[in-house]
Amino acid sequence: MSLSKDTEVYRIVLNELERQKFELNMIPSENYCSKAVMEACGSVLNNKYSEGYSGKRYYQGNRFIDEVELLAIKRAKELFNAEHANVQSNSGSPANMAAYFAVLNPKDKIMGMDLTHGGHLTHGCKVNFSGKMYDFVSYGVQEDGYLDMDKIRKQAYLEKPKMIVCGYTAYPRKIDFKEFHAICEEVNAYSLADISHIAGLCVGGAHENPTPYFDIVTSTTHKTLRGPRSALILSKKEDRLANVSGLDEKKAKKAKNLAGKIDRAVFPGLQGGPHEHTIAAKAVCFQEAMTVDFKEYAAQIIKNAKRLSETLMNEGISLVSNGTDNHLILIDLVRSLKEASLGKPVAVALEEAGLVMNANTIPFEPGSPFKPSGIRLGTPVLTTRGMKENEMEIVGKWMAEVIKDYKNRDKLKLINRKVAELCEKFPFY
Repeated sequence: MSLSKDTEVYRIVLNELERQKFELNMIPSENYCSKAVMEACGSVLNNKYSEGYSGKRYYQGNRFIDEVELLAIKRAKELFNAEHANVQSNSGSPANMAAYFAVLNPKDKIMGMDLTHGGHLTHGCKVNFSGKMYDFVSYGVQEDGYLDMDKIRKQAYLEKPKMIVCGYTAYPRKIDFKEFHAICEEVNAYSLADISHIAGLCVGGAHENPTPYFDIVTSTTHKTLRGPRSALILSKKEDRLANVSGLDEKKAKKAKNLAGKIDRAVFPGLQGGPHEHTIAAKAVCFQEAMTVDFKEYAAQIIKNAKRLSETLMNEGISLVSNGTDNHLILIDLVRSLKEASLGKPVAVALEEAGLVMNANTIPFEPGSPFKPSGIRLGTPVLTTRGMKENEMEIVGKWMAEVIKDYKNRDKLKLINRKVAELCEKFPFY
């Protein structure tokens, strides 16, 4: 039976395809993966259960599964310049959970970015497992929208956390990974970089890559990396903070084995059978990310984001930190429209105009996560479609028109038609 025989699901899939074709997707955590990645996701590898790791499976019939997983590991290590790679994590949040689980105990103290300042739910939000299981203390940005590394260092000396987490979901500036790791070394804390948003920029040479010196790096494999919706964990082989006092040689070796701790945290700690069809798709995307074309793509993402941010500001739209260094832009609607909590209605209006992005909190949010005062957007998908700086100026002016007059339905319909015309010039799928 083909999918087309299930008319209800088939109709929904085709409708989503049309939406993706004729709307400008500017949600910074999304991207369009290649057909090769999608083919791997939909392959016969979906049929196989492969609990365990290569050479130590709990099921027979895994000789080709071992081959594809080892290939994904090899490519991940080469791409990120990593000592160790675990490619079995199914998503970003479980990857972070596994990283914490590997080296920490419940109630241990961690420093992470405040959610409203650009952090992630798994960086200590009180309603998330991270905030419930661990003692998180938050740091944030300054009034200018930038991190103050001296202030973060002082906080680390005061709090003495066992881990410091950096890498964010709504921070539009470059992260000084070397400085973060240096702080971790000074206070004897593990360094963890969550590069889910910027992984493609890191491996494409458009942003510093933390992997060569951080203890642990987690990432999703979609977003700027343009792979399947999944994750991976990278780490050093050795645990530099392992306490081996009083242990015999065998136990001391195990305690020092950070790679082993990561693997055991993923399986059997948090997961059963890995999704090998998705792991095959990761292998494909890792190979794609090693090409010259991908490096050019990563550089173009930032060029596009900078031109788009400049256009918005020239049109009177205020941005957090007054611009961007990466793929992401955060609009401050309080300064732009002189009113708080307009994120959702403005995001809905932008979608009606064919411009898809998401409402988001801003630093020092005067509203709430349910009624935020910002709009978060990015350029990965537009860049994937082949758009460049000229198109960013056009799109930025459309956005500004909508934001300033978001209740004008006639204007939204007019811009929607213009968006569809632009999309036809840059087809995808």
